Amino acid sequence: MLTDHWPIAGLRLTTPRLELRVPDLDDLAELGDVAAAGVHDPAVQPFSTPWTEAEPAMVALGTIQFQWGGWARWSPDDWNLQFVVVADGRVIGSQAISGKQFAVLREVASGSWLGLEFQRRGYGTEMRAAVLDLAFAGLGAEFAVSQAFEHNAASYGVSKRLGYADDGIERHVVRGKPMVGRRVRLDRRSWAAARSVPVEIVGLDPCRALLGVSEGA
Repeated sequence: MLTDHWPIAGLRLTTPRLELRVPDLDDLAELGDVAAAGVHDPAVQPFSTPWTEAEPAMVALGTIQFQWGGWARWSPDDWNLQFVVVADGRVIGSQAISGKQFAVLREVASGSWLGLEFQRRGYGTEMRAAVLDLAFAGLGAEFAVSQAFEHNAASYGVSKRLGYADDGIERHVVRGKPMVGRRVRLDRRSWAAARSVPVEIVGLDPCRALLGVSEGA
């Protein structure tokens, strides 16, 4: 079985309304369809890498290839765990959590997107809460960081609801113009104080070595 060699494929996170899982090929096809249908208002670019600025077919293809590329580059010292987010049996978007030198730094970063059809339903908070539980409760993280452009009130609002604190700014170039990213940081104590979404984690133990942590850590 694939999970004998790639146990990440068996990792699942569940919340009251959502399932987060590592995608199979059918999930990737559906994820590509969701991305091609639109992720944000075309007038505003919320991503530092403008992966949505292409014809729909190329957005779908790029979404799938990005997932494959992450699997190919994976190492315990530099990993990017990309989940598909599923609600009522439908793939609705993607939630990522990544770690570099996690065994030493105990810090993760996150990123996510939802199809336009599925926004403004509270899913963003629930899916980020799921990966934070994986990080802090499952892997023993000490910090989680994220970033959103200053015009992205929805993402910033998710961070504040989950207990993050402001952590400075970072400047980017988007569409040839400067753009300010607002960094946020969450420590273990603040995560525990703000924790309100129940999360079930299945299939983590066989994945620990691939995520740079020892068994039971």
